[in-house]
Parts: sequence; structure tokens; C-alpha cells
Amino acid sequence: MSSFLQSNLLLFIVLYSYFSHTIPSSLFPSSCQLQEQFHLNRMQKSGDVILGGLFPVHFFSSVSDLLFTSHFYVQGFRLAQTMAFAIDEINKNSSLLPNVTVGYTLYDNCAELGIGFRGALSLASGQEEQIILHNTCVGNPPVVGIVGDSSSTRSIAISSILGLYRVPMVSYFATCSCLSDHQKYPSFFRTIPSDAFQVRAMIQILKHFGWTWAGLLITDDDYGLHAARSLQSELSVSGEGCLAYIEVLPWDKDTDELRRIVDVMKKSTAHVVIAFVYETHMINLMEEIERQNVTGLQWLASEGWTATAAVLQTPQLMPYLGGTLGIAIRRGEIPGLREFLLQIRPDLLENNSYGKTMVNEFWELTFQCRFAPAPAGWLEGGGALCTGQEDLENVNTEILDISNLRPEYNVYKAVYALAYSLDDMLRCKQGRGPFSGHSCGTLQSLEPWQLLYYLERVNFTTPFGDQVSFDENGDVVPIYDVMNWLWLPDGSTKVHNVGEVKRSAFKGEELILLPFMTFILHRIPPRSVCSESCPPGTHMVRKKGEPKCCFDCIPCSEGKVNSLECTSCPEDFWSNPQRDHCVPKNTEFLSYHEPLGICLTATSLLGTFICAVVLWIFMYHRRTPIVRANNSELSFQLLLSLKLCFLCSLLFIGRPRLWTCQLRHAAFGISFVLCVSCILVKTMVVLAVFKASKPGGGTSLKWFGPVQQRGTVLCLTSIQAAICTAWLVSASPAPHKNTQYQNDKIVYECTVGSTVGFAVLLGYIGMLAAISFLIAFLVRNLPDSFNEAKLITFSMLIFCAVWVAFVLVYISSPGNYADAVEVFAILASSFGLLITLFGPKCYIILMRPEINTRKAIMGRASTLETVGRESCLLTGRNLPPAETGLGRGSRLGVKGGRQDKRFAVEESQRLITSNDSISYLR
Repeated sequence: MSSFLQSNLLLFIVLYSYFSHTIPSSLFPSSCQLQEQFHLNRMQKSGDVILGGLFPVHFFSSVSDLLFTSHFYVQGFRLAQTMAFAIDEINKNSSLLPNVTVGYTLYDNCAELGIGFRGALSLASGQEEQIILHNTCVGNPPVVGIVGDSSSTRSIAISSILGLYRVPMVSYFATCSCLSDHQKYPSFFRTIPSDAFQVRAMIQILKHFGWTWAGLLITDDDYGLHAARSLQSELSVSGEGCLAYIEVLPWDKDTDELRRIVDVMKKSTAHVVIAFVYETHMINLMEEIERQNVTGLQWLASEGWTATAAVLQTPQLMPYLGGTLGIAIRRGEIPGLREFLLQIRPDLLENNSYGKTMVNEFWELTFQCRFAPAPAGWLEGGGALCTGQEDLENVNTEILDISNLRPEYNVYKAVYALAYSLDDMLRCKQGRGPFSGHSCGTLQSLEPWQLLYYLERVNFTTPFGDQVSFDENGDVVPIYDVMNWLWLPDGSTKVHNVGEVKRSAFKGEELILLPFMTFILHRIPPRSVCSESCPPGTHMVRKKGEPKCCFDCIPCSEGKVNSLECTSCPEDFWSNPQRDHCVPKNTEFLSYHEPLGICLTATSLLGTFICAVVLWIFMYHRRTPIVRANNSELSFQLLLSLKLCFLCSLLFIGRPRLWTCQLRHAAFGISFVLCVSCILVKTMVVLAVFKASKPGGGTSLKWFGPVQQRGTVLCLTSIQAAICTAWLVSASPAPHKNTQYQNDKIVYECTVGSTVGFAVLLGYIGMLAAISFLIAFLVRNLPDSFNEAKLITFSMLIFCAVWVAFVLVYISSPGNYADAVEVFAILASSFGLLITLFGPKCYIILMRPEINTRKAIMGRASTLETVGRESCLLTGRNLPPAETGLGRGSRLGVKGGRQDKRFAVEESQRLITSNDSISYLR
């Protein structure tokens, strides 16, 4: 901020002094008189159009607070000579600006804001002693464009003024990202990438080597302050790293401040130092680093000192700077430049008094001589006089080293950008121009803003193969070289180009390292992190009051993984014990392959097999009295329904599918209703037979013939089928992955869909079972002849007990245990019915065949009574009154239970021994 205020104040002072010295001769003058001239070092060449240039040929250094010395800057002089060469090359090119001679005026800005600003104003306004005003402005401006300045601060000040008059300015070294504001600086362009891109390029290097913790050194000017702001912003957005400290290097050699900065660097855990500084700043800093012997730092240099700071590449400093990586301006090749530089001769510039001083000073510095008249004591001290005939080929001079042309290449591109823009303007056809009335700009009435229009659209390719064009912000297509300083074993230094960073239309900023240099860079990569990466299974928790790169590692909770931030695993996955990746969850269901599933499956098949055996026994012995006397048709239906009950339990085993979920409860409900319906009909038949044995009860038998029995079973079963159909249509059961029981396990189960439907299904079965149990319970104390009622009562008691217990256990059983409980209830109730209803009969058939005969049955009152009454029902005929116990009892006036019982037995004996009855049963 202080630098910005100082530059604005100086700008105001210079503007005031400049315009106060240029005053009109009267209130309505016809001419303007130049009151004062700026005496600046310059090089000049006349031409049809003039291009201006600003270059730091000299710079000042402070000896004390009040004493400064001037130094000749050879590289700055070479920059000026490069512009002169480019213009000379353009004038020799017949295809570019034919019949137009381009001249130049180049000023030495001495690397100072005030001098550079004065030079820019001189270029824009000219140095004519008097200007005659006309009604119409005709002629060329003093310069049509300016190449410069090299500093961001000076470029900001100069372009703020030149932009008002739309004078094009193309900088070759000003990188501040603030200059990309084309609304504020509409005439500013540059052939060097913006610091915004340089910052992103550095972040690419940090990312490549895994450096997340770095210190930052900057200069106290627009270049350093904007770079720091951009770097902090980009690191915050990208999350690629943090800054351990930010220190501003002093402009002068402030020993105390430099000592404090080096102490900060020593105490910091950051081993990477980013330096957005100039060469002069680094010289002062490295002297203090050498004094304190601070080693082990990895330097990341900006373009301000990467490729040009040969003064730092000394045996004394390379132990501290060896391995430096830096962003450098794109290197280019300029054919013919060396030959042009070899033509520099003091005698060639005799007629140019302004350029002579600059060239002569270079000559004296290069050959260590002085032109006559020599300074006092020079000759006496053994100094030589310069003749002007010295040969540059015979001296080792920096100006002839064109192997590393970087700022020079940018100057070359800037000059050609202005030349191509001017050429495009002069090739315009009248009537097709871009200006008002489709007019074109002409050399006779050229306005700077007209050239600005074409400069925004210029597009050409250099002989080196680089494309030059400007975007909407005046920035060139960005590309940087990546340099590596190598300190070789013999003590020499080698600066290698190890890659490049460029912007790709598809990949954004892209770092490309040369394959053969990757080994050198990765040989001993330093570590620079505030906190080591969290191991797998943990996540970062930022330390309070510290940058985000400083964190603690906290283990992830169950079900979450990642080393940056614990994230939940997908639905069907769970974290492994190390919490470093997700693994599929364990699945659980009642499987055919586990012991419980195997046991239930075997039990189900066993029950089915027993039912088949019993059915075969009954079919084989269907003509025996014990089978015929127990309503064999209902017995066969009951056995088939029990077999279905055993088989339906298999639908509850295995991984739930949609069809098994829909079928299991429907099959279970219908099978058990069919079973219980048969039992209910048998119970009602027993009750009806007993009532028929009473006086006046014969009419009840006609309602329980074979047709009515089949119809009752079918009707009761159809009701359950309708319940199941409505349930499946309205809210069908479906497979479900349940993770509520255990987070790391998936329990596959079938949701009932509709709890009401499931309750109605069970309730209907329970209602039929309760009715059967109630009727059988009511007739349990009938005479021994009705012994099957006791078996039904006992079977229904077991059935109801099993299912009441099932409901209580099913509600509290999780996961596959609920299916196991339901299968167990199905099997237990099915075995209960099978054993209680058919066990005694099979025992008589197989173990006591002697009592399964007509003679034995006739000798057993209890058995004969039962056989007789049920045989009557199976025939489907009611006994006539004269032949029934009721009729005969009425006629004989039988009184008392004993006589009724004896009569019923006699009637049963008669029916069983009746040939008609036996033949019907067959």
C-alpha cells in the first residue's frame, strides 16, 4: 500500500511539473512553446513512423542514506540493442511494412519510476521546441507505440496516463496481475505472462513434488505484493498447500531486518522457500544466509531472478542455492542478433550525440578503457585510452552471450507485434475499414487508437515457432520454462531447462518435465510439510490457530474411510478394520448352506416324506375298517394339505427374491387353511353324528354329506385365497436389505408389505383353528365311541399353542431368525397335526392289525359306534326312521343314556356289516 501511495504521489508531482512547463503563448494561441526538456540518455533513429522504448540501461545502488552510485547494466543495454535489431530486421523485410521505414527512440529509465515516467511522457508528446497549431491535425504522432516498461510499478504509472490517449504500450517484463484489468489499462499489452499464471505454475510444481508447506519472500512493490495476494488466494482455492510465513525483503541492505527474516526461516519447519524478488534483493539476503550458514532449503524462484542472476551462481553461494527450481521467461532464438551486436562501434554513432554516451559507456566498460579526454589520473594509473577499433570478438562480454535470450525474446516479440499491427492497418481497403464510415487508418493521419484496434487482434508466429496473440486482457498466450540450478562436483554451476508450464485449452495449467531430467529432480526430493499425511483409516482435524496444512490425524468412525476427510461408504459397503477402504458388507439370510438352514430343510423334507408314507399306508389299507371308518376322503385331503405345509417352509429358506417373498406367505396361508378346514369339517361331522344319535337329531345328517364336506373345505380355502390375492395386489411383500440390526451387515429379509394383510391371514387361520378346537373341546367327553374328537382337541391345542408362541417370538426375533422362527412354527404345527391325528391310526394299521378287522371292530363297542356313525355319513344317506336308533328308540320307548348307547352300537354294527355300505366305501 505504501508503495502504491508513493507512486501516485510521484506521478502527481511529475505531471504537474511537466504540464506547468508547457504553456500557451496567449489565451488563444496558435503555437505551443516547449518550456523545458528532459535530458535523458537515449538512442534514436529517424523513420516514417517511430516506435518508442524504455529500458533500464543504468541502475542506482545506495552507498549510504544520502549517497547513491550509478551502474551500467549490460543486460539492459542488450535489451535496447535487441529492439534496434528488430526494427532493422523489419526495415529489411520487403513483405512487412513495404515502403515504410520504421525508426525508434529509446530512453534509459535508470530503473527509476520518476525517470521512466518522464521518458514515457517525452515519447508521447515529443521534444520539438515549438508546435504550430492548425485547424486540422495532420501528421504522425511522435511515437505510434512504446515497448516497455520493465517494472510493474512503472508500467502501472505510465499506462494509467497513456491509456487516456490510447497510446499502445507493450511491456516485455511487467508481470503484475493487476495490469490484466483492461478497463483500467486499455492500451496496455505484454509479451510476458501475468503473475497470475506464474503463481499457478508454481503451484503446479509444489503439487508435483508434494510440497504443501512453504515460506514466501516478496518485494515491497506491486510485483511482490500482488504475487503474494495471488499465491494466497490460489492456494486457498486449490488446497494444494499453505504458507508458513510471508516476509517482505527491504530494498536497501538493512542488516537487522535481514537477520530477523533469516531467523524466521531457520525456525520454520518449511523447507521450501518461494521468492518473488529481484536479483538485488537475493544478493543482500544470501549474504546473511551465508553468514548464518542456513542450509537444507529448497528455493523456488520467480522469473525475476531465475535465469538472469549469474551473480548468485558463485562457489560461495551455490552450497545454499544448489538445486534451486525456478520459473523463467520462455527462452527464444533470434537469428542474426549476435552479428548485429558485433557491429556496435563508437565511431558509427558520431552523428548521434544522444546515443554516443550510452554506447561509449558500454565500450569503456567492456574494454576497460576511457575515451579522450580521459579522466584525471587515469593514464597515470596505467589506464588505456579507447580507440574505437577494439574487437568485441576478442573479449569475453555478456552482451554477446545469446544462448539464453529471455527478456530479449520478449522485446523482439513486442516490436514485431507493433509492426504487424501497423502492417495490418496499412493494408486496409478504403470502404472496408473498421472505423466510422468503413474508413481506414493512413500513415498521413495515423492516430494511436487506430493502431490499438489492430494490436488487439494481431496474430503471428515468430521464427522460433511461438505464436503471439493477445487475449481480452492484453495478456499473451502464457508459457514458462522450468529451470534447475545444478552445482556440479567440480564446483561449477549449470542451469538446466528441465521442463515447461503452459496453458492448455483442455487441461488448464500443465506442468511438463523433460524425461531425462525427471531423475535429477527426484534424486533427493526434500520434504516440506507441516503435518505428515494421515495414515489410512484416519482423517485430518485442523490444529487451532494454525494453517489448514497443520493438522492432527483422528481415526475414522466405523463405516467411514479416507485419509483427508472421513466419508461414508456406499450403501452396500463397510469400512475394513484398517478404515482405509470400503469392502462389501457381510450378507445374512437363512441359507441352505448353514447348519440351521440345513436342519430346517432336512426336517421339512422329512415331514413331507412321512406324509407321503402315511398317505401310501392309507391308500394301501384303504379297504380296512379303520381307514373307511374315519372318513377317508377328508383324511386324504388332510394328508395332502400337510404335505403342502411342510413344503411351503422351504420358501422361507434361501436368499429372498421377489417371487419367493410373494409366494411364501400365500402358500403358507392357503396350505394351513386347507389343513385346518379339513380338521374343522371332521370335527363338525363328529358333532353331527353324535347329534344324530339323539332322539330327533336325524335331520342334521343331511347337511354333512360328501358334497357339503367338499364344499365347506373349498369355501373356507377360497376365502384365504381371496385374502392373499388382495394382499399381494395392494401391498405385495418384497425383498429388503436391512442394516438396522448391524451396520456392517446386510440382513436380507422379506417385508410383509401390509401388516394388516399379514394379520388378517394369520387371524383367519387362528379363527378356524379356534373354532375347530372349541367344537372338539365340547365333544371331548362324549362316549368312548367318539374317540377321534379327543385327538382333534389335542391336535388343535398343540396347533394353537405353537402359533401363539410364534407371534410372541417372531416380534422380537431379528433378521434371519424371524424366518427361522416362522419355519419352526410351520414344521412344529405340521408335525403336531400329523402325529396326533394319524399316529394312533397308523399304529393300529401297522402294529395292531388284529384289531383292524370287521370281527374285532364288531367286538369293540367304542370302535363300532364310531365306525357306524361315520360310515353313515360317508354313504351320504340317512337311515330311515324305522332303521335308525332314533326311530327305533322312539317306538320302543327307550329311556336313559345306557339304552341309547346300546342302540347306537347295534345300529353301527348293522351298518358296518351291511353289504351296501361296504360296497359304497369301495
